Amino acid sequence: MLTTRQKVLRRFWYPVVRESELGAAPFPFRLMGEDIVVWRDASGGLSALADRCCHRTAKLSRGWVDGNLIVCPYHGWAYDAAGACQRIPQTPGVPTTRAQVPGYRAAARYGYVWVCLGEPLADIPVFEEPGEGGFRQVHQFYENWQCAPFRLMENSFDLAHANFTHKDSFGRIDDPIPELGHITQQGGAGFVLEGRIPVKNPEGSESVLHTDAKFTERVIRSTWYLPFVRKSRITYPNGLVHSIVTCATPVDDASTQVCQWAYRNDTEADASTEAIIAFDAKVVGEDKFVLESTDCDAPLVAASGEERHMPTDGPGLLMRKMLLALLAAHGENEVRRVRAAA
Repeated sequence: MLTTRQKVLRRFWYPVVRESELGAAPFPFRLMGEDIVVWRDASGGLSALADRCCHRTAKLSRGWVDGNLIVCPYHGWAYDAAGACQRIPQTPGVPTTRAQVPGYRAAARYGYVWVCLGEPLADIPVFEEPGEGGFRQVHQFYENWQCAPFRLMENSFDLAHANFTHKDSFGRIDDPIPELGHITQQGGAGFVLEGRIPVKNPEGSESVLHTDAKFTERVIRSTWYLPFVRKSRITYPNGLVHSIVTCATPVDDASTQVCQWAYRNDTEADASTEAIIAFDAKVVGEDKFVLESTDCDAPLVAASGEERHMPTDGPGLLMRKMLLALLAAHGENEVRRVRAAA
């Protein structure tokens, strides 16, 4: 599947930038292969527009914000939050109603600005930890990866990869056969995978995991929010909960902006933010190293014969099936790369 060629995927919310990184200047981003600009007006409202002035195509992200308008740096044309031109300095007495750039929905949630390029099919996912009390949020990674967002999602539910991809961190390569895990909930918007994983406790992680035992166990409850968001709630035997939210925001067909944060039921005094980020950074780096070597055009049709499968691939195969159903429900076929004839 070539992500940006599937129109229905434009109808989901994706995080594009940390709120703390969105200052007074407009922020450029490429989402689903389309250049957009995100900006905050004088009243604090968030807006997202196509990053092209309709006059001579200059990027609005290179301009500035004037009150509740974004100003093009080329000739000063100014647009409102809906993309309607409100001011053309060179013709002050002429109506500007014919000048318009596409506008998109923007909203703030979990410390990120989220954008939807079409009529939303679902709301931004709701995570239980912020409402439970006793949890803190740790912002971790905002990185561009050279892989498809589907590859990252599938990897997040692949229990078999841990002992090999993560052999230098928590994986146990001497115990390569994992529990299969089981799907406990499934609906049109995703599913929940539950399972147990015996893991190593890497040296130096004692404070992060609150134990100095050589081995421990992760009880996982991972939720997939179609198409490219997952939350993996990991509970350790000592009661520590480490929930990881990973959003794979599609930049284009071959690259993904990875937005990840964690929820923890401990305090900064128990484990510092820096130590938690360092702990997960090693694991995330191991995933990135492998996933950037994969083909971005992952086939959704499991029976195509392009890729072989094994029993632990169940969650990924279910993802493929559900994505195909989503496409079909909206009159789309899977779009693939054109391959040269043998």
